[in-house]
Amino acid sequence: MWRIIGPALLFSGAAIGTSHLIQSTRAGAVYGLGLMGVIALACILKYPAFRFGVDYGHAARRSLVHGYRELGLWAPIVFACFAILVVPVIYAALASATAGIAIAVFGFDIAVPLLALIVLSAAGAVLLIGGYDWLDLINRVLVAFLVVSTLLVTAFVLPRVDWSTIGALGWVSDPGAILFVVALAGFMPNPLDVSVTTSMWIAEAESREDKDHQSGLADARRAFASGYIMTAFLALCFCVIGAGVMHADGIAPETSAPGFAQQIIALYSSTLGESAALLASVAALSVMTTTVLAALDIGGRHVASVWQQTVGTQTEAQFTHVYRIAIPLLIAFTAAVLYAFTSSFTAMLDLATSAAFVGAPVIASLNHLVVTRCSMPEEARPSNAFRALNLFAIAVMTSLAIAYFVL
Repeated sequence: MWRIIGPALLFSGAAIGTSHLIQSTRAGAVYGLGLMGVIALACILKYPAFRFGVDYGHAARRSLVHGYRELGLWAPIVFACFAILVVPVIYAALASATAGIAIAVFGFDIAVPLLALIVLSAAGAVLLIGGYDWLDLINRVLVAFLVVSTLLVTAFVLPRVDWSTIGALGWVSDPGAILFVVALAGFMPNPLDVSVTTSMWIAEAESREDKDHQSGLADARRAFASGYIMTAFLALCFCVIGAGVMHADGIAPETSAPGFAQQIIALYSSTLGESAALLASVAALSVMTTTVLAALDIGGRHVASVWQQTVGTQTEAQFTHVYRIAIPLLIAFTAAVLYAFTSSFTAMLDLATSAAFVGAPVIASLNHLVVTRCSMPEEARPSNAFRALNLFAIAVMTSLAIAYFVL
């Protein structure tokens, strides 16, 4: 059972870092509870596309990229183009956030881009040496650590929250706010390309179980749903934390990574006290490290899987070989982005999350086609209700993506 829970926790670990710790906190700091509905709606609308990754990964014991190839060569190429454009920016944002928190916690006298590159390199070394097993083990410990501290902080700030802001809709007429909403939704609770890696994690977790102990599809769906609900709830918690501390005191989010990290630490300190704040700060650093690990693993798996499907090589050895080449290449591309966006951390973050949102309807459409047209057991296909919800989500995300370009 632990094997099937692992992918759900990996999903949570990938989500909590940027979309929760940073974007949800910013949403609460700037708009109070006014964007809680956006956070909840984004999580609901994206759920079917993520669940399709679980369905296909468990039923076919393969990644969604294999299903994309079954649709035609165009599908994995479209997915690859999206990943190539977006992934280095995402990595740069994640690594910068992690570096900023490390500087704030430990007082390192080092430039953010350089420390971010060190963080990425260390994460790459962990993945190349330990692979999925190390990632799974480290993630379980660190996610549990941050969940407990986040729930404690949320409980402490509840009396300070201005609950009247939960119905505030003034942001609807503000073009700048709409752009932030798109950025917020892009990573909420995860960028949709994580559905592809979820299918890989599911397939790998199942392959490590004895045939007599492999879980059923219902168990896999239930485990993922539990992790997803926890992830969505934590997103709301971080929004409440931002609203209860920063918005209540009129504190505007800093644009630099170390500056924003200092605000996060001060946020914990003002609610839990100095000693507990140190523990919570280390937890925040831990979960950002987990997010970097998970994200880097995601990118490596994407590259290796797309390579397999386009050149027609299906062996595990070839997958591992391409994965080991992809990790250092992705780090190298990210280094260029890091030094291109040294002036504004939040601008880089908003670019990454907005790009993820713009690509979301494309990936949701591909996932829909895979689970409705590609080879898989009929009982594993989604219900009509799930199909309808995903089509509605695609329409909403497409409309917002168009609005993003118009604005």
